[in-house]
Amino acid sequence: MSVTHPAGFTAAAVAAGLKSSGAKDLALVVNQGPRFDSATVFTANRCKANPVLWSQEVVKDGVVKAVVLNSGGANCYTGAEGFRTTHAVAEQVASGLGIGAIDVVVCSTGLIGLVNPRQNLLDGVDAAVAALGAHGEDAARAIMTTDTVPKQVVVEGAGWSVAGMAKGAGMLAPALATMLVVITTDAIVPAAELDAALRAVTRVSFDRLDSDGCMSTNDTVTVMASGASGITPTPADFTVALTQACTQLAMQLLKDAEGAEHEIAITVLGAASEDDAVEVARSVARSNLFKAAVFGKDPNWGRVLASVGTTAAAFDPGDLDVAINGVWVCRESTPAEDPSGVDLAGREVSVTIDLKSGTERATVWTNDLTHAYVHENSAYSS
Repeated sequence: MSVTHPAGFTAAAVAAGLKSSGAKDLALVVNQGPRFDSATVFTANRCKANPVLWSQEVVKDGVVKAVVLNSGGANCYTGAEGFRTTHAVAEQVASGLGIGAIDVVVCSTGLIGLVNPRQNLLDGVDAAVAALGAHGEDAARAIMTTDTVPKQVVVEGAGWSVAGMAKGAGMLAPALATMLVVITTDAIVPAAELDAALRAVTRVSFDRLDSDGCMSTNDTVTVMASGASGITPTPADFTVALTQACTQLAMQLLKDAEGAEHEIAITVLGAASEDDAVEVARSVARSNLFKAAVFGKDPNWGRVLASVGTTAAAFDPGDLDVAINGVWVCRESTPAEDPSGVDLAGREVSVTIDLKSGTERATVWTNDLTHAYVHENSAYSS
């Protein structure tokens, strides 16, 4: 179930001393080839961390041979010295592997404004290089921060496979990427095809995950293709497998969202365009009133309609239908079935909104707003 499942990949995880707990906090994933095609997408946040600024340059030629990731500190807003630390880490990985630093993606996660001790990172890199092997499970655990479980996936193709690991339990509302994700495949997929597939897939998986409306400064999704299987899947077959992998990882991220007690799928039907459907679904997903209602097991459909009305989507405000867990509590913008028939005891919640303005649809996933979420984020830096 780990990133080392596809042929051609090794990984390692070590304790570099960034976490006060002494847990493993540095991971390294290496593509051994024979091919080194890659594609990466980053956060759309204009305030980007030093590793993102570095890695944006690395990925431009479509070649990535290693990804090094640390938890315990985001290395964001740490000035020129922080960027030099990112560069030094890439150089250390490159030296240990006998490759160029410009082929090393660097990822960091943790508290913004925290200066990561450079020597700890460099020593950690040396230890990780020496420990490389089939240690994908350890790597997935080493990148955890507020996560309670590691997130991993494997999707099998016809003689080839796609695997991935992810971290993230909050700030799950980026454009194109969600927290830190490394995906590996032993299929032969040229970099240009990888890029097209990744952007198409993240648009309907990670980018539809909107846990708390907050966008991280460090989000990175990198896919590396070793070609070690010797098999070239069709672009359609590869995209299907990548979609399955990314969607499964996104759902694992949602399920582990900080303090969440409900996972909520908001589906908008009858939209004039897909963009309209996404806008409406995201508006509901970002309503603290609605999310608090779900936490309280209150099927308050009025909060849904209030959120729909804040969008620029095409619809008739007097003719909207809303269902919660299959109960159509609102028809034609008026009360319909008895809301007391809505069972919100389970974790999974579905909200369906029919705009009656077209044929397009989209789903956005979110979670409820709980006391535990507020408590955890009120004390995050303490």
